[in-house]
Amino acid sequence: MGNRKNVEDYLKEGIYGEKETLPEERKKFLGTIRERIVAALTNDQVMEAETYPEVTRLLHEHPDAKLLLNGALDYSYLSKYIKEADKSDIPFSIVEKKGVETDIGLVLAYDHAINQKEIYIKKQKKEPEKPKKNGLSSLFSFWKD
Repeated sequence: MGNRKNVEDYLKEGIYGEKETLPEERKKFLGTIRERIVAALTNDQVMEAETYPEVTRLLHEHPDAKLLLNGALDYSYLSKYIKEADKSDIPFSIVEKKGVETDIGLVLAYDHAINQKEIYIKKQKKEPEKPKKNGLSSLFSFWKD
């Protein structure tokens, strides 16, 4: 009999829905599981003004992957990645699950396991903004201790 479903299995699926493997991972990773992920960004990273060049590069390098975006984020943050996915002919989905919170904002993943060792893209380093000095403040800066 092996993997065959019986009537009770079908009834349970009808009542409760199909059993989902690794539900906690799926909640965190926008419906997919860790072993299928090429790369992931946090919500904070997705909300940065610029796109991550690593994501653009990976979209080109993985034409059979799909892009999953966190629907809890405003579309204005997601649109720049949707444009990049379109340029690379990568399908995308905006995933919105009521009552499920995750700090993951973007996932590039396959429909099968790839077991990528490192999936998190490091946060972009920005040059610290130096205080601007006008003529008078630099003129009087020698009075500071």
